[in-house]
Amino acid sequence: MSQADLDALADGAVLAGPDGRVTTINTTAVRLLGVDPAAAVGRPLADVLALRDHDGRAWCAVNRPYEGLATRTGVPEQSWLLPDGTEVLVAARLHRTALDRPVERVAVSLRSGRGRARLDRERSDLVATVAHELRSPLTGVKGFVQALLNRWDKLSDEQKKLMLTTVSSDSDRLSRLIAELLDVARIDTGRLQLYPRPSDPALLVRRVVDSVGASTSRPLTLEASAGVPEIVVDPDKFTQVVTNLVENAVRHGAGTVRVVVGSTPLDERPAAVRIVVEDEGDGIPPELRRRVFTKFWKAGATGGSGLGLYLVNGLVEAHGGTVTIGDTEAGGARITVVLPAEPSA
Repeated sequence: MSQADLDALADGAVLAGPDGRVTTINTTAVRLLGVDPAAAVGRPLADVLALRDHDGRAWCAVNRPYEGLATRTGVPEQSWLLPDGTEVLVAARLHRTALDRPVERVAVSLRSGRGRARLDRERSDLVATVAHELRSPLTGVKGFVQALLNRWDKLSDEQKKLMLTTVSSDSDRLSRLIAELLDVARIDTGRLQLYPRPSDPALLVRRVVDSVGASTSRPLTLEASAGVPEIVVDPDKFTQVVTNLVENAVRHGAGTVRVVVGSTPLDERPAAVRIVVEDEGDGIPPELRRRVFTKFWKAGATGGSGLGLYLVNGLVEAHGGTVTIGDTEAGGARITVVLPAEPSA
């Protein structure tokens, strides 16, 4: 590989020969290490790699690339610190002409630790979100159970029924949150499993609208066209998608929430079912519509885990469908889900 090819790499690269001296260094490594490229070539690898761990030990002193077992072929990626304290991720390959021969070349790669820091921030956000979302229903469950235990003989049957109903509702909320978190992890790792079977979309949507409508004072309407075909979907995941959309409209929108179930025109192939959820709020600005399907996106201070629309997008795509965001004639948000009537490959 030529010097120009090495300079085109996004990661830093440092190559050292059998004598432990640097033979090649690319521009990314020069920028990360803060060295003079002309002066770096020919210097010992240990001098050019001015990297320290949190205990102050040097990379070469810890990993000893030219020593160790003859079967050793590399150094796994590790986190190291530059002289200015910036984190970089460093890995190395050890090249030999044969297993019984000494190391002929050491190829060290360096990349910024910003991606890892971003991942750590996402994990922290997830932990904070989960802790916040779990605390509220858990507090309700614990409070009502404690009241039932301490005042059972003093409570009327109606009070007991109300408390137990609330505990049941909060328990369902906890179960849903845990299921959402598991689905997020499965979507991120590509391990989401679907169990599709022919389902009546109008029936499933009606159940969702009835369920959400029973827990809110906001008016909900459902319009289901005649002749909507069955779709081959995982009914639990489909229900989860519609529930998240309707609850999102109730939580963040205003006025009446309108749910429409229909199908694409008969002459349009492949056949598909369209579910539309609309509200009478302020809508979603066009510049934000690409962000609403990302993890932890929230609108305003109305609460929620920030995972609902991320899950909607992931579950719909897993079924071979699409999700789009638009405006109603009154300016509210309109979210449209289109799912193929035939199962995707």
